[in-house]
Amino acid sequence: MDNPIRIALAKGRLEKQCRALLVRAGYDCAALESPGRRLIHTLPHAKAAPLEAVLSKAPDVVTYVSRGVCALGVAGKDTIMEQGGPFYEMLDLKLGACRFALAAPEGTAFFGGAGHKRIATKYPDVARRFLSGLGVDAEIIRIEGSCELAPLLGLADAIVDIVETGDTLRENGLVILKEMFPLSARLIVNVAAYKLRRGEIDCFIEALKGAMASC
Repeated sequence: MDNPIRIALAKGRLEKQCRALLVRAGYDCAALESPGRRLIHTLPHAKAAPLEAVLSKAPDVVTYVSRGVCALGVAGKDTIMEQGGPFYEMLDLKLGACRFALAAPEGTAFFGGAGHKRIATKYPDVARRFLSGLGVDAEIIRIEGSCELAPLLGLADAIVDIVETGDTLRENGLVILKEMFPLSARLIVNVAAYKLRRGEIDCFIEALKGAMASC
């Protein structure tokens, strides 16, 4: 097909990590180094068809791939678990490694006593499923900013959030009660696009695997 395969990339640190991986896979990513206000960029390749990179917010990557406007996307496992969607999760890129964790103020007897618990999180569906599996009666409070504030202000008993080093938790007097799931960036593929352009997409995936092996 003449049209380049389109890949959605989340703007920010993950996009920079993806860019380095794409460069190792042979793509010219100069356009992404100084993108200006442009959100769609062509990434040439000396031996393969070019890619068309779409820069978006992280939650929108899943939407664009699910809806078929992008054949490929790079999304964090956190976003995938929260949003779900009709796509294939094809490859763990090993980028942005972190984890989901349940955390609370130090000294909190979270698993003791009766009554429901109030949980602040950016990931209500993930939190609800996890706490239900533990048998915890929880009220989920959606927070868009820093979840660590919620227990400090008395809004919540605990939080479910992404943890990388744990420094932010410690600085705010919180401790991890349970580590939940490991997280990293994944390559996702639109179902229809994979049926129509499987050969091209498989070649791209193999190029990414080669780039990962060369790290």
